[in-house]
Amino acid sequence: MTDVPFTLDQLRILKAIATEGSFKRAADSLYVSQPAISLQVQNLERQLSVPLFDRGGRRAKLTEAGHLLLNYGEKILSLCQETCRAIEDLQNLQGGTLIVGASQTTGTYLLPRMIGLFRQKYADVAVQLHVHSTRRTAWSVANGQIDLAIIGGEVPPELQEALTIQPYIEDELALIIPPSHPFAQFKTIQKEDLYQLQFIALDSQSTIRKVIDQVLTRCQIDPRCLKVEMELNSIEAIKNTVQAGLGAAFVSTSAIEKELQMNILHRVMIEDVVVKRMLSVIVNPNRYQSKAAEAFSQDILPLFAPPDWKLKTDNLSQNAAKLSANFETFIPASDLNDPEEPESEF
Repeated sequence: MTDVPFTLDQLRILKAIATEGSFKRAADSLYVSQPAISLQVQNLERQLSVPLFDRGGRRAKLTEAGHLLLNYGEKILSLCQETCRAIEDLQNLQGGTLIVGASQTTGTYLLPRMIGLFRQKYADVAVQLHVHSTRRTAWSVANGQIDLAIIGGEVPPELQEALTIQPYIEDELALIIPPSHPFAQFKTIQKEDLYQLQFIALDSQSTIRKVIDQVLTRCQIDPRCLKVEMELNSIEAIKNTVQAGLGAAFVSTSAIEKELQMNILHRVMIEDVVVKRMLSVIVNPNRYQSKAAEAFSQDILPLFAPPDWKLKTDNLSQNAAKLSANFETFIPASDLNDPEEPESEF
Protein backbone atom coordinates (compact mmCIF):
# COMPACT_ATOMS: atom_id res chain seq x y z
CA MET A 1 0.00 0.00 0.00
CA THR A 2 1.93 3.02 -1.28
CA ASP A 3 -0.63 5.76 -0.74
CA VAL A 4 -2.18 6.56 2.64
CA PRO A 5 -5.88 5.66 2.25
CA PHE A 6 -7.19 8.37 4.57
CA THR A 7 -6.85 12.07 5.27
CA LEU A 8 -6.48 13.99 8.53
CA ASP A 9 -9.99 15.38 8.04
CA GLN A 10 -11.36 11.84 7.83
CA LEU A 11 -9.56 10.93 11.06
CA ARG A 12 -11.05 14.00 12.76
CA ILE A 13 -14.50 12.98 11.55
CA LEU A 14 -14.02 9.42 12.81
CA LYS A 15 -12.95 10.70 16.22
CA ALA A 16 -15.89 13.13 16.39
CA ILE A 17 -18.42 10.40 15.60
CA ALA A 18 -16.88 8.07 18.21
CA THR A 19 -16.92 10.86 20.80
CA GLU A 20 -20.40 12.22 20.07
CA GLY A 21 -22.06 8.85 19.43
CA SER A 22 -23.90 9.90 16.28
CA PHE A 23 -23.26 11.28 12.82
CA LYS A 24 -25.56 14.26 13.43
CA ARG A 25 -23.90 15.39 16.67
CA ALA A 26 -20.48 14.88 15.09
CA ALA A 27 -21.53 17.08 12.16
CA ASP A 28 -22.74 19.77 14.58
CA SER A 29 -19.49 19.68 16.55
CA LEU A 30 -17.45 20.07 13.35
CA TYR A 31 -19.79 22.69 11.86
CA VAL A 32 -20.47 20.70 8.70
CA SER A 33 -23.56 19.01 7.32
CA GLN A 34 -24.54 15.45 8.19
CA PRO A 35 -24.51 14.35 4.52
CA ALA A 36 -20.92 15.60 4.25
CA ILE A 37 -19.98 13.48 7.28
CA SER A 38 -21.72 10.41 5.88
CA LEU A 39 -20.02 10.83 2.51
CA GLN A 40 -16.56 11.07 4.10
CA VAL A 41 -17.19 7.91 6.13
CA GLN A 42 -18.40 6.06 3.04
CA ASN A 43 -15.30 7.15 1.12
CA LEU A 44 -13.07 6.09 4.00
CA GLU A 45 -14.70 2.65 4.25
CA ARG A 46 -14.39 2.18 0.49
CA GLN A 47 -10.70 3.19 0.55
CA LEU A 48 -9.97 0.78 3.41
CA SER A 49 -12.32 -1.96 2.14
CA VAL A 50 -13.70 -2.55 5.66
CA PRO A 51 -16.80 -1.30 7.54
CA LEU A 52 -15.94 1.11 10.35
CA PHE A 53 -19.36 1.44 12.01
CA ASP A 54 -22.08 -1.00 13.00
CA ARG A 55 -25.17 0.74 11.72
CA GLY A 56 -27.66 -1.64 13.29
CA GLY A 57 -28.38 0.38 16.44
CA ARG A 58 -29.45 3.91 17.26
CA ARG A 59 -25.95 4.88 18.40
CA ALA A 60 -22.99 4.84 16.02
CA LYS A 61 -20.76 2.02 17.26
CA LEU A 62 -17.30 1.30 15.94
CA THR A 63 -16.44 -2.09 14.50
CA GLU A 64 -13.17 -3.76 15.45
CA ALA A 65 -11.55 -2.14 12.41
CA GLY A 66 -13.07 1.20 13.45
CA HIS A 67 -11.57 0.95 16.94
CA LEU A 68 -8.17 0.07 15.47
CA LEU A 69 -8.22 3.02 13.09
CA LEU A 70 -9.45 5.34 15.87
CA ASN A 71 -6.59 4.39 18.21
CA TYR A 72 -3.94 4.99 15.55
CA GLY A 73 -5.78 8.02 14.22
CA GLU A 74 -5.76 9.69 17.63
CA LYS A 75 -2.03 9.14 17.88
CA ILE A 76 -1.54 10.68 14.45
CA LEU A 77 -3.69 13.70 15.30
CA SER A 78 -1.90 14.12 18.63
CA LEU A 79 1.50 14.15 16.90
CA CYS A 80 0.18 16.69 14.38
CA GLN A 81 -0.82 18.95 17.27
CA GLU A 82 2.61 18.55 18.85
CA THR A 83 4.24 19.42 15.54
CA CYS A 84 2.22 22.63 15.27
CA ARG A 85 3.09 23.59 18.83
CA ALA A 86 6.79 22.92 18.22
CA ILE A 87 6.69 25.20 15.18
CA GLU A 88 4.89 27.86 17.23
CA ASP A 89 7.77 27.71 19.72
CA LEU A 90 10.10 29.06 17.06
CA GLN A 91 8.44 32.41 17.69
CA ASN A 92 10.03 32.40 21.18
CA LEU A 93 6.85 32.76 23.24
CA GLN A 94 5.41 35.42 20.92
CA GLY A 95 2.22 33.38 20.71
CA GLY A 96 1.55 29.72 21.28
CA THR A 97 -0.58 27.96 23.86
CA LEU A 98 -0.08 26.68 27.40
CA ILE A 99 -2.47 23.94 28.55
CA VAL A 100 -2.53 23.31 32.29
CA GLY A 101 -4.57 20.71 34.16
CA ALA A 102 -5.68 20.47 37.77
CA SER A 103 -7.99 18.62 40.10
CA GLN A 104 -11.02 20.50 41.38
CA THR A 105 -9.88 22.42 44.46
CA THR A 106 -6.46 23.22 43.00
CA GLY A 107 -7.94 24.28 39.69
CA THR A 108 -10.54 26.50 41.35
CA TYR A 109 -8.42 28.34 43.90
CA LEU A 110 -4.68 27.98 43.15
CA LEU A 111 -4.25 27.79 39.37
CA PRO A 112 -6.10 31.03 38.54
CA ARG A 113 -3.54 32.95 40.63
CA MET A 114 -0.69 31.19 38.85
CA ILE A 115 -2.15 31.80 35.43
CA GLY A 116 -2.68 35.47 36.26
CA LEU A 117 1.02 35.88 37.06
CA PHE A 118 2.01 33.97 33.93
CA ARG A 119 -0.19 36.16 31.72
CA GLN A 120 1.36 39.30 33.18
CA LYS A 121 4.76 38.14 31.96
CA TYR A 122 3.73 36.33 28.77
CA ALA A 123 0.69 38.21 27.54
CA ASP A 124 0.90 36.75 24.01
CA VAL A 125 0.59 33.13 25.14
CA ALA A 126 -2.93 31.74 25.19
CA VAL A 127 -3.63 29.72 28.35
CA GLN A 128 -6.16 26.91 28.78
CA LEU A 129 -7.05 25.42 32.18
CA HIS A 130 -8.65 21.97 32.26
CA VAL A 131 -10.18 21.07 35.63
CA HIS A 132 -11.15 17.42 36.09
CA SER A 133 -10.58 14.49 38.43
CA THR A 134 -7.00 13.37 39.04
CA ARG A 135 -7.63 10.24 36.97
CA ARG A 136 -8.89 12.10 33.92
CA THR A 137 -6.23 14.81 34.26
CA ALA A 138 -3.45 12.20 34.45
CA TRP A 139 -4.71 10.52 31.27
CA SER A 140 -4.77 13.91 29.52
CA VAL A 141 -1.14 14.54 30.50
CA ALA A 142 -0.20 11.04 29.35
CA ASN A 143 -1.81 11.69 25.97
CA GLY A 144 -0.14 15.06 25.50
CA GLN A 145 -3.44 16.93 25.65
CA ILE A 146 -2.23 18.80 28.74
CA ASP A 147 1.31 20.16 29.16
CA LEU A 148 1.49 19.73 32.92
CA ALA A 149 -0.91 19.43 35.83
CA ILE A 150 -1.13 19.98 39.57
CA ILE A 151 -3.13 17.26 41.28
CA GLY A 152 -4.16 16.32 44.80
CA GLY A 153 -5.08 12.68 44.28
CA GLU A 154 -3.16 9.55 43.33
CA VAL A 155 -2.15 8.96 39.74
CA PRO A 156 -3.70 5.74 38.35
CA PRO A 157 -1.26 2.84 38.82
CA GLU A 158 -1.15 2.10 35.10
CA LEU A 159 0.24 5.62 34.46
CA GLN A 160 2.71 5.97 37.30
CA GLU A 161 5.67 4.69 35.27
CA ALA A 162 4.69 6.72 32.20
CA LEU A 163 4.58 10.09 33.98
CA THR A 164 7.01 12.16 36.00
CA ILE A 165 5.31 12.75 39.36
CA GLN A 166 7.01 15.31 41.60
CA PRO A 167 5.81 16.43 45.06
CA TYR A 168 5.06 20.14 44.97
CA ILE A 169 3.44 21.77 48.00
CA GLU A 170 1.39 20.71 51.00
CA ASP A 171 -2.27 21.67 51.03
CA GLU A 172 -3.55 22.18 54.57
CA LEU A 173 -7.18 21.37 55.28
CA ALA A 174 -8.56 23.74 57.91
CA LEU A 175 -11.49 23.17 60.26
CA ILE A 176 -14.00 25.97 59.71
CA ILE A 177 -17.06 26.89 61.77
CA PRO A 178 -19.52 29.82 61.75
CA PRO A 179 -18.27 32.90 63.68
CA SER A 180 -21.34 32.55 65.91
CA HIS A 181 -20.41 29.01 67.03
CA PRO A 182 -19.45 28.68 70.74
CA PHE A 183 -16.08 27.18 69.72
CA ALA A 184 -15.23 30.38 67.82
CA GLN A 185 -14.10 32.00 71.07
CA PHE A 186 -11.28 29.44 71.40
CA LYS A 187 -8.06 29.43 69.41
CA THR A 188 -7.68 25.70 69.89
CA ILE A 189 -10.08 22.88 70.66
CA GLN A 190 -9.42 19.34 71.87
CA LYS A 191 -9.70 16.21 69.76
CA GLU A 192 -12.74 15.10 71.75
CA ASP A 193 -14.55 18.31 70.82
CA LEU A 194 -14.82 17.11 67.23
CA TYR A 195 -17.45 14.59 68.29
CA GLN A 196 -19.70 17.47 69.37
CA LEU A 197 -19.68 19.16 65.96
CA GLN A 198 -22.10 18.59 63.10
CA PHE A 199 -20.07 18.18 59.92
CA ILE A 200 -20.73 19.18 56.33
CA ALA A 201 -18.52 16.92 54.23
CA LEU A 202 -17.66 15.86 50.72
CA ASP A 203 -18.75 12.48 49.44
CA SER A 204 -17.08 9.59 51.25
CA GLN A 205 -15.30 8.54 48.04
CA SER A 206 -13.67 11.93 47.43
CA THR A 207 -9.90 12.20 47.75
CA ILE A 208 -10.01 14.96 50.37
CA ARG A 209 -12.50 13.04 52.50
CA LYS A 210 -10.21 10.00 52.45
CA VAL A 211 -7.19 12.12 53.43
CA ILE A 212 -9.10 13.66 56.34
CA ASP A 213 -10.25 10.27 57.60
CA GLN A 214 -6.71 8.85 57.37
CA VAL A 215 -5.16 11.76 59.31
CA LEU A 216 -7.83 11.71 62.00
CA THR A 217 -7.42 7.97 62.41
CA ARG A 218 -3.65 8.37 62.89
CA CYS A 219 -4.41 10.95 65.58
CA GLN A 220 -6.64 8.50 67.48
CA ILE A 221 -9.87 10.12 66.27
CA ASP A 222 -12.51 7.77 64.88
CA PRO A 223 -13.99 9.44 61.76
CA ARG A 224 -16.91 6.99 61.86
CA CYS A 225 -18.05 8.60 65.11
CA LEU A 226 -18.16 12.12 63.69
CA LYS A 227 -21.65 13.46 63.06
CA VAL A 228 -21.84 14.00 59.30
CA GLU A 229 -25.14 15.81 58.84
CA MET A 230 -24.80 16.55 55.14
CA GLU A 231 -22.68 15.48 52.16
CA LEU A 232 -22.19 17.93 49.30
CA ASN A 233 -20.13 17.74 46.09
CA SER A 234 -19.02 21.37 45.96
CA ILE A 235 -16.49 23.25 48.08
CA GLU A 236 -18.41 26.49 47.53
CA ALA A 237 -21.63 24.83 48.69
CA ILE A 238 -19.87 23.54 51.79
CA LYS A 239 -18.49 27.00 52.64
CA ASN A 240 -21.92 28.59 52.20
CA THR A 241 -23.55 25.91 54.33
CA VAL A 242 -21.06 26.46 57.15
CA GLN A 243 -21.49 30.20 56.82
CA ALA A 244 -25.25 29.70 57.22
CA GLY A 245 -24.59 28.07 60.61
CA LEU A 246 -25.48 24.52 59.62
CA GLY A 247 -22.25 22.83 60.66
CA ALA A 248 -18.46 22.60 60.50
CA ALA A 249 -16.19 21.38 57.73
CA PHE A 250 -12.62 20.66 56.69
CA VAL A 251 -11.71 22.84 53.69
CA SER A 252 -8.45 23.67 51.90
CA THR A 253 -6.89 26.85 53.26
CA SER A 254 -6.55 28.11 49.68
CA ALA A 255 -10.35 28.11 49.41
CA ILE A 256 -11.13 30.25 52.45
CA GLU A 257 -8.68 33.17 52.39
CA LYS A 258 -11.31 35.78 51.50
CA GLU A 259 -13.90 34.39 53.91
CA LEU A 260 -11.45 34.51 56.83
CA GLN A 261 -10.48 38.08 56.01
CA MET A 262 -14.15 39.08 55.87
CA ASN A 263 -14.82 37.21 59.13
CA ILE A 264 -17.74 35.26 57.67
CA LEU A 265 -16.01 31.99 58.49
CA HIS A 266 -13.87 31.13 61.51
CA ARG A 267 -10.93 28.76 61.49
CA VAL A 268 -10.27 26.80 64.66
CA MET A 269 -7.14 24.76 65.39
CA ILE A 270 -7.20 21.24 66.84
CA GLU A 271 -4.61 20.40 69.48
CA ASP A 272 -1.92 18.05 68.10
CA VAL A 273 -3.82 17.59 64.82
CA VAL A 274 -2.80 19.04 61.45
CA VAL A 275 -4.60 17.78 58.35
CA LYS A 276 -2.49 18.07 55.18
CA ARG A 277 -2.15 16.45 51.81
CA MET A 278 0.61 16.68 49.22
CA LEU A 279 -0.04 18.27 45.85
CA SER A 280 2.08 16.99 42.97
CA VAL A 281 3.13 18.25 39.55
CA ILE A 282 2.85 15.70 36.76
CA VAL A 283 4.32 15.85 33.27
CA ASN A 284 4.87 13.33 30.49
CA PRO A 285 8.64 12.90 29.89
CA ASN A 286 7.99 11.33 26.47
CA ARG A 287 6.07 14.23 24.97
CA TYR A 288 7.27 17.52 23.57
CA GLN A 289 7.66 20.20 26.24
CA SER A 290 6.73 23.58 24.79
CA LYS A 291 8.58 26.76 25.68
CA ALA A 292 5.39 28.05 27.28
CA ALA A 293 5.28 24.99 29.55
CA GLU A 294 8.96 25.41 30.39
CA ALA A 295 8.41 29.08 31.23
CA PHE A 296 5.47 28.23 33.48
CA SER A 297 7.53 25.55 35.25
CA GLN A 298 10.58 27.78 35.73
CA ASP A 299 8.96 31.17 36.42
CA ILE A 300 5.63 30.45 38.12
CA LEU A 301 5.66 27.09 39.91
CA PRO A 302 8.64 27.98 42.19
CA LEU A 303 6.83 31.11 43.43
CA PHE A 304 4.33 28.96 45.35
CA ALA A 305 6.72 26.17 46.36
CA PRO A 306 9.28 25.74 49.17
CA PRO A 307 12.69 27.38 48.67
CA ASP A 308 14.93 25.71 46.08
CA TRP A 309 12.01 23.74 44.58
CA LYS A 310 12.58 23.07 40.91
CA LEU A 311 10.77 20.83 38.46
CA LYS A 312 13.02 17.93 37.56
CA THR A 313 13.70 18.07 33.85
CA ASP A 314 16.59 15.62 33.58
CA ASN A 315 14.44 13.07 31.75
CA LEU A 316 12.09 15.43 29.93
CA SER A 317 12.28 15.87 26.15
CA GLN A 318 13.51 19.37 25.46
CA ASN A 319 12.85 19.65 21.75
CA ALA A 320 11.01 17.98 18.93
CA ALA A 321 14.14 16.22 17.66
CA LYS A 322 14.15 14.05 20.79
CA LEU A 323 10.59 12.82 20.38
CA SER A 324 10.16 9.07 20.20
CA ALA A 325 9.08 7.78 16.80
CA ASN A 326 7.52 4.66 18.28
CA PHE A 327 3.75 5.04 18.20
CA GLU A 328 3.23 2.30 20.76
CA THR A 329 4.71 4.47 23.51
CA PHE A 330 1.66 6.71 23.30
CA ILE A 331 -1.51 5.95 25.21
CA PRO A 332 -4.71 5.90 23.13
CA ALA A 333 -6.66 9.06 23.79
CA SER A 334 -9.84 7.00 23.64
CA ASP A 335 -8.91 5.68 27.08
CA LEU A 336 -9.33 9.24 28.31
CA ASN A 337 -13.09 8.97 27.95
CA ASP A 338 -13.51 7.16 31.24
CA PRO A 339 -17.30 6.85 31.68
CA GLU A 340 -17.10 5.82 35.30
CA GLU A 341 -14.92 8.57 36.85
CA PRO A 342 -14.93 6.42 40.00
CA GLU A 343 -14.04 9.03 42.59
CA SER A 344 -15.09 12.63 42.95
CA GLU A 345 -11.90 14.66 42.99
CA PHE A 346 -11.31 17.78 45.06
